[in-house]
Amino acid sequence: MLKTFLTTTQIVASITLIVLILMQARGTGFGRTGGGSGASFTRRGLEMLIFKLTFFVVAIFLIVSLSLLFV
Repeated sequence: MLKTFLTTTQIVASITLIVLILMQARGTGFGRTGGGSGASFTRRGLEMLIFKLTFFVVAIFLIVSLSLLFV
């Protein structure tokens, strides 16, 4: 019963994590390291919420994955 719950939680967390990563803004990776604009990049509003929510879901995914090792 517990293993089924943890496995289901892991599947939901992984799908949510994929969606959150794909929702993040494009063009904030290697293209910004060239120093093209000179302005600093700060996240605001919905983008900040998605960024923080991504870390929260990663933490849930890691905790569930590690707990599945011992169940």
